[in-house]
Amino acid sequence: MFLHNKKMMYTVRVDAPNARFAKMLLEQFGGPNGELGAALRYFSQGWAESDPGRRDMLLNIATEELSHLEMVAQMLTMLLKGSPGAMVDQVEGGYMADLLDGKHDRYTEMSLNSSQTVLGGPGPRFTDSMGNSFTADWVDTIGNPTADLRSDIAAEARAKITYERLIKQCDDNGARDTLTFLMQREVAHQKMFESALAAIPDNFPPGNIVLDDFAHEYFVTSTEAASPASNGSKASTEGFTLVDSQGLWDFKQLSGTPRGGDPELPPKDPDVASDISAPVRARRAKK
Repeated sequence: MFLHNKKMMYTVRVDAPNARFAKMLLEQFGGPNGELGAALRYFSQGWAESDPGRRDMLLNIATEELSHLEMVAQMLTMLLKGSPGAMVDQVEGGYMADLLDGKHDRYTEMSLNSSQTVLGGPGPRFTDSMGNSFTADWVDTIGNPTADLRSDIAAEARAKITYERLIKQCDDNGARDTLTFLMQREVAHQKMFESALAAIPDNFPPGNIVLDDFAHEYFVTSTEAASPASNGSKASTEGFTLVDSQGLWDFKQLSGTPRGGDPELPPKDPDVASDISAPVRARRAKK
């Protein structure tokens, strides 16, 4: 059961309308890393979760993401105030009247900047900043807690970076304050998911099938230029050095495919002529 508390989770402030920035902000409303996708991802995981602690955490975070969606929608509405999207239906003394009076240059520019927000009128649309409609394909849940939690951590990291980029593109102090709050909550959720993953014993790798040596081998499949004194090239070892440097896993370094051989050829078709030239076939026939 959901109960709507009309008080915002955090006070949303916008100092001045800005249709151009509203178009960018749509990324966090109906984009792949936005608040709607996050809410749906965590709801679907929480409803299927059998562990009481993880279920409670996922549903709490999912509900908070809906609150974030509400905040972003409020920001979009405030940023679009006075834009063509908000004024297009007004005639007397409004957008259409100014168009009829020839005062349309400013509105033409705003229409180009606001793009998809114009189609939604004064309200936000479920698209990303490029006008791509929201799709459930962006909700990546596979039904395994350890795999899903890692995906959730990555999703929160992407959302954090998106908010950070929006903040850098925004010169509105009120909007920056709201965006900063939302960005910090993404970090908080990332920490929660990290803690939930750490609480699962033997959480890596996901699944139950026992692994063999292939899970501990580093295949060196790239080469780098050798010194002028030598011929050819040598195996590139920087990648192995990187993964081996932290001491997290016991890797063996192998060059190429360790157990692979030449591919087995299919049996010859007796109805297909061989590649022996015609003169050779003729001499063999005489014998």
